[in-house]
Order: sequence, then structure tokens, then C-alpha cells
Amino acid sequence: MATTFAQSLRALEADRPRRTTMGLFVLALLLGGFCAWFFAAEVTVHETSDAARIEVSQAAHAIDAPVAARVASVHLALGRDVAAGDILVELDAEAEQRRLAQEEARLVSFQPELDALARELASLEGSLASEQQATRAALDQARARHAEALAGSTQAEDEAVRADRLAREGAIADAERRRARAAADGRRAAAQSASLEASRLAASHRAHDLELGARAESLRRSIASLEGERRVAVAAAGVLRQEIARRTVRAAVAGRIVEDAIVRPGEFVKEGQRLGRILPPGHLRASAEFMPQAALGRVREGQPARLRLDGFPWSQYGVVPAVVSAVGGELRDGKVRVELELAPLPGSRIPLQHGLPGSVEVDVERATPAELVFRASGRALGRPALVPAQGHDS
Repeated sequence: MATTFAQSLRALEADRPRRTTMGLFVLALLLGGFCAWFFAAEVTVHETSDAARIEVSQAAHAIDAPVAARVASVHLALGRDVAAGDILVELDAEAEQRRLAQEEARLVSFQPELDALARELASLEGSLASEQQATRAALDQARARHAEALAGSTQAEDEAVRADRLAREGAIADAERRRARAAADGRRAAAQSASLEASRLAASHRAHDLELGARAESLRRSIASLEGERRVAVAAAGVLRQEIARRTVRAAVAGRIVEDAIVRPGEFVKEGQRLGRILPPGHLRASAEFMPQAALGRVREGQPARLRLDGFPWSQYGVVPAVVSAVGGELRDGKVRVELELAPLPGSRIPLQHGLPGSVEVDVERATPAELVFRASGRALGRPALVPAQGHDS
């Protein structure tokens, strides 16, 4: 037995160098493989966002109360399909409708009065035109009589002067001279009378024309005033109609009601209060919010991505492939918005619909493990050291 044990020990001692060499060789192979993988192999680098969801390409349209008023009727119902222009909510507009009825009654009363004034003005203008024509004729006749009387006066004066000369020469009797002088004086008085009559007639007609013109101008002012009041009433009625129309909340777009504030007739709503939302039809896409350092300069259009939905475990339902379609350039609430086009796999059991939340993983680049380790080390070394605050002795 002792001899057999000694032989086994000698055999083990002879095999030990060979096992050591083999172990070192295997270790060297493993180390070399690891180094080759560490420095040469490339792995996919992902950027992940837990704030992702599926949404329709068109934004949901908000339904807000345009004014503060009491609700008269409601036609909102979750899931209801509506067309653009459908009535959704009617707000109380009784006071505005009463005022509109008053303005419309005023508008009706304006026209008969305006028509009467227009007829009176037309008649007055017609009379004024006729009288002006008659006045011109009468003035022409008066001027003609004055001219005739003036011509007769001139002739009679010439005859009186000749009679005076002949009487001084003794060619005619003094009585004949006096008759010639009397005739000249009579003709002169007649000419003066004709001139005065023409002046009086012109002044009289001028005063009458001024009176008729003043009456016509007064009528025009009345018509203009009524026209102004009518325009004001038309504008007021238009404003009231617009106000009444504002109190009828209609669907601005076609789509489906996806939010309902549950307001009831008789309740009072404030101006701008949210009454619901309409989701227009459109193709589905995904949106996600990334931190700026993860997205800016790294997430770009065309990069592949995967969407995992919270309500559908990826181990059971799988993921939804996607492609980055747009990257926001401005921050919103400190995040960068990224939009992705969905490319669901055939036969997927995930019922895609608006509002499903989840997370998204975007393939941003490929890098070696060594590069990733160096980056992580650089970030760790680049962080400023936290200096503990020193307490003060009391």
C-alpha cells in the first residue's frame, strides 16, 4: 500500500507542470479574447426616455368656454364623433337676444322715417328748382322794363334839353318847354321805379331761396343723423349677433371627443374654462421627452428605436419598432421633444391607440466597450468634488 501511494504522488508531481501550462494558456486565450472584444468589438449605445406615449399626428383641439355664462344645453359625450361645425355646448344668450330684438325693431322704424324725409327733400328741391326758374324769368322781365324805362327817360331828357334851347332862342313857347321837361321827369321817375322793382324782386326771391335752402339743409341734416343712428344700430346688432354666436360652442375640427368636463345645464362656467377635447383623425406616432444632454447632438432623424408600452409587458407582447422622425431644437419644461414614426410588426397583438404611455429606446451610435469605459471615467473625473460644509461652533 505504501509503495502504491508513493507512485501516485510521483505521477501527480510529473503532471503538475503540464496542468499549469495549460491553465496559463487558457487564461491567456480568455484574456486575449476579452481584450479583443474590449478594444475592437462594437456595441449599440442607447438613449432611453421613460416619458413617451403614442399620439395622433394632429394635436387634440381644446374646447373652451368663450365667455362666462350659464350653460343652456350640452351635447358633449365621450367617444362621440363630431363634424366641424357641430354644436357642442350652448350658453345662455337670453339677454343678448332681447337687446338684439330691440335693435332690430329700431332698424325697422328707421326706414319709413328716412323715406318720408327723402320724399319731402325731393319735393322741396323740386319746388326750389321751379321757383328759381320762375324767379329768373321774372327778373329778366323786370330788368327789361327797367331798360325800356331807362331808354325812354334818356330820350325824354334829350327832348327836354332841346326844348330848353329852343325856348331860349324863342323858337317855341315856354309852355311847350315845360311839357317837355315834365315828360322827361316822368320818364326818369318811371325808370327809377323799374330799377327799384327789379332790385326788390331780386332781394325777395333771394330771401325765399335762402329760406328753401335752409329747409332743405335741415332735412339733409335730419337724414344724415338718422342714417348715422341706423349705422350705429346695424353695428350694435352685428355685435350682438356675434356675441350670440360666440355663446354657441361648435366643433372647430372633425374628430372624436376624448375629454369631457361633465358640465350640466344650469351650471355657470368661467371664460376659458376647459369643456373638453376633440381628437382629429390622423396616423399614429410616438413622442418622447429626453434630457438635453441625452438628445441634443445625439438623437437624430432616421435612427432606429423601440417603444415599450407600460400596459403591455414587452416580454409578452414584444416591442413596437420605430424610427426617429423629428428632434426639437428648443427646450420645453427642460426637456427635448422627439417624435418617432411607428413601424409595428405584422401580427402584433398591441392595440395601438392615442394616449398609450411607455418608454422609448433610441440607437444613437455604435462604440467599443473601451470607449464607453473611457467616457464614463471622463465624466466621473470631470464632476466637481463635493466639499462638505464646515460646521460652526456655537
